[in-house]
Amino acid sequence: MKPASKADLYRKLPSVDEVLHRADLAEAMAREGHSAVTEAARVVLERVRKEIDAGLDSEKLELALSGLAEAITRELRGAVGYSLRPVINATGVILHTNLGRAPLTASAIENVARTAAGYSNLEFDLASGERGKRDVHVGRWFQKLFADEAHGGRELTTIVVNNNAAAVWLALNTLASGGEVIVSRGELVEIGGSFRIPDVMAQSNGILREVGTTNRTRISDYEQAINEKTRLLLRVHRSNFQITGFTEQPALEDLVALARARNIPLVEDLGSGALLDLRTVGVSGETSVAESLRAGVDVVTYSGDKLLGGPQAGMLTGRADLIGRMRKNSLFRALRVDKLTYAALEATLLAYVKGDHSAIPVLGMMRTSKEEIGARASKLAAKLRAVPGLEVEILDGESVIGGGAAPSATLPTRLIAVAVKGLRADEMQARFRASETPIIARVQDGRVLLDLRTVLPQQEAAVVEGCSKIAEK
Repeated sequence: MKPASKADLYRKLPSVDEVLHRADLAEAMAREGHSAVTEAARVVLERVRKEIDAGLDSEKLELALSGLAEAITRELRGAVGYSLRPVINATGVILHTNLGRAPLTASAIENVARTAAGYSNLEFDLASGERGKRDVHVGRWFQKLFADEAHGGRELTTIVVNNNAAAVWLALNTLASGGEVIVSRGELVEIGGSFRIPDVMAQSNGILREVGTTNRTRISDYEQAINEKTRLLLRVHRSNFQITGFTEQPALEDLVALARARNIPLVEDLGSGALLDLRTVGVSGETSVAESLRAGVDVVTYSGDKLLGGPQAGMLTGRADLIGRMRKNSLFRALRVDKLTYAALEATLLAYVKGDHSAIPVLGMMRTSKEEIGARASKLAAKLRAVPGLEVEILDGESVIGGGAAPSATLPTRLIAVAVKGLRADEMQARFRASETPIIARVQDGRVLLDLRTVLPQQEAAVVEGCSKIAEK
């Protein structure tokens, strides 16, 4: 049979008007409107025309036309859908910075929705009828959480800014502007997005005074560096790397003693923000905020959306007199957070106060055992094996904390390896990302791996659906 000419193939294409009257696009028309669907139809039809021009044959054209409504719907999602979308994190990285770090507790989500739906008493004192302070909505919970650390008559208080880098910036600008800040060379870290501690310090108008070497810094190095220009001692959490081997770092207690002896504030950039002793979930070497305060650190800065398990925020907890100076700094107003952050943070802190740690997703993920994940993986693998063309295998593996926390800590897990004959791992990964609910998987040793530690139970059906559609193509 003589192959159809390009002219014949072009004639098989429906007009835009014909497409708009299709029954399978009625729902999209009602939801997105005539103009948006029309534009999407034109884009898709033009794409098919170009494919015909490039050599698309009759059989493939029929296949393309049979999926016309689906192609238009996908085009609509890209054109008028939200750019910020929920995804399924199947990487096993609990605090995945690129995927938004910590999921919120159910109570935090409810409190955000309730607060966002109308007006609130963000800066209004309901008792007096006068203007209030937004800090009060979380201040009482921080006081309860750190009551045991406010020893020896030391009053502790907390303020909130938009992230930990902002917290460090505010602390340095308030306490050390124009003066020297002493910090170990081994702690001059670079955090996400190419932000470096020396750069933050420069913007704060503090003068960096490096001591020690990359791998070894002694308390004597700090002592010898102190002079009349010294305003602050800074200790920085190594957020995403670890130095091993021939190393030395002063004990926190020694730094506290030196700071008190010289009457110089000690600030610790703790970063990860653990409010719980992580040894209870099998993770060691990660200092909690309470431990630092108990040791006598004057001000601790930390994140809200890492190990704390709340919204993006930066907290500064410490001596009331020093925090009071930061509150008066004009930068504080520029860096403060909004009502939705306070709503999410208040609900998260309340879970800690109640001891309801299981309600905080990141803590639940860390606590989940390899056996529990294995049981879930076995059930899900049974469903996936029923999908024609999908190859499934369960393997041992490791999950990681991520998000600049516990850089060397791993958690044993069970992984589901999925494959489709004729598809490379990177091609499968790309198709996973193109799913209606994008699935972000791990590729390792040429295999696509799914780690259920970071997949919420209610998302498993979407994983099966995503795998099914990939295997169909």
